[in-house]
Amino acid sequence: MVQGTASTVGKSVLVAALCRIFKQDGIRVAPFKAQNMALNSFVTREGGEIGRAQAVQAEAAGVEASVDMNPVLLKPEADARSQVIVLGKVAATATAARYYDYTPALLEVVRVSLERLRSAYDVVVIEGAGSPAEINLKEREIANMRVARMAGAPVLLVGDIDRGGVFASVVGTLALLDEEERRYVRGIVINKFRGDVELLKPGLQALEALTSKPVLGVVPYFRDILIAQEDSVYLDERAEAPPAVDLEVAVVRLPHISNYDDFDPLEEEGCRVRYVSGTSELDWPDLIIVPGTKSTIADLRHLWRSGLAEAIVRLANQGTPVVGVCGGYQMLGKSLHDAQGVESGAGAALGLGLLDMVTAFAPDKSTAQVRGKVVHSAGMLRGMRGVEVMGYEIHMGRSVLGQDGGAFHVFETPNGAADYIDGAVNAEGTVLGTYIHGLFHNGGFRRALLNNLRRRRGLPERWDRPVEDRDRQYDRLADHVRRSLDMPAVYRILEEGTTL
Repeated sequence: MVQGTASTVGKSVLVAALCRIFKQDGIRVAPFKAQNMALNSFVTREGGEIGRAQAVQAEAAGVEASVDMNPVLLKPEADARSQVIVLGKVAATATAARYYDYTPALLEVVRVSLERLRSAYDVVVIEGAGSPAEINLKEREIANMRVARMAGAPVLLVGDIDRGGVFASVVGTLALLDEEERRYVRGIVINKFRGDVELLKPGLQALEALTSKPVLGVVPYFRDILIAQEDSVYLDERAEAPPAVDLEVAVVRLPHISNYDDFDPLEEEGCRVRYVSGTSELDWPDLIIVPGTKSTIADLRHLWRSGLAEAIVRLANQGTPVVGVCGGYQMLGKSLHDAQGVESGAGAALGLGLLDMVTAFAPDKSTAQVRGKVVHSAGMLRGMRGVEVMGYEIHMGRSVLGQDGGAFHVFETPNGAADYIDGAVNAEGTVLGTYIHGLFHNGGFRRALLNNLRRRRGLPERWDRPVEDRDRQYDRLADHVRRSLDMPAVYRILEEGTTL
């Protein structure tokens, strides 16, 4: 099990790396996170919703993602509530206080999912949540030491040195654990290090003396390995765009932004992707993207209050292309209606009016992997009719088109043949909306759309920057972490378990 001294120390990426390392070494491995709180999510083949991080870890492990890998997912909403998803399906919407009333029952769900994985795989790599030293939650948590005890899993404790105070955070975390819990911690990993590790060694030796735990490695900070990130803190840490970019993409940073890894491939293919929070940051981009959100109406109202809504509409009316994904697609329509209070108590909200479409929310959530093809051929979709795409849908609500046409014909889901229209596009092809997440991960679609944007600007087309496939990225991540960890010691800990 990989636990951390805090959130955002890099647990998810290290679990992905270990999954890949074990796969490379011929071990059948799967990831597991009992409870995840995240707005980035993924849909499994069976139509279940799990945290995006566990889908990435499964991909690194070379296995298909399943709901057992993340049996409990919390998706924060407006008004201090979270949607509670159990085994891939919405079970409730609850405040934090109400949620903790459910945890005894959820612990049994966690146990059954973990046992199914353990029976099917040689190794399960478990990711903790936040910190195991949240002493106000220890009696009710279902994601850290309680899971370690349930599984009899040895724990690697990870600290983030980039933010400072790593020695204090490691020592303090161990001090707040009880004696039995400390026994589960078999090693310490220092993550996100910049500099000469030789200068760090005196501190590492002191840390080992203070804790009686070995430091199993120091993992250097990296920016050049492209792995989907789970926490929105990542948006503050993103690297500057390379100098060879020729297109500017402005992604609106909504308060409840979700699935922002949808847009990572754009950076790898000649785009500077900026996440903008205010009108002063919007500038004159070549493409505006309104991303997904878990709280569509609340975030739409934020756009109107901040002035971003008017700015987006003004640029769109002047010809700047706009793409909306999922909740962002719903915002592009004329209005949103929530008569049943599914998303909020607002009842209705005024959309941006860039698409002739209205959306009504309903209690049922649509979750499915899909295959489709473009059915429009103008503007940013010029010459793209028939181009195939793959992705997944996660949304509550149904959008009804007026005069604008559909964007994609969905012809297949894991259940077999399908036949329905997704999304909308205006006649000029300058405003596009879709429910399909992962759209820009489709290389043919992405390159054709970007080249249409280049033609609009009088720029030369580019076909010479194929995005490095994700499989290669996982290998690079594994190599990076393998060089940094004492892997023989990790394997010894695997064999020994929690015995000292």
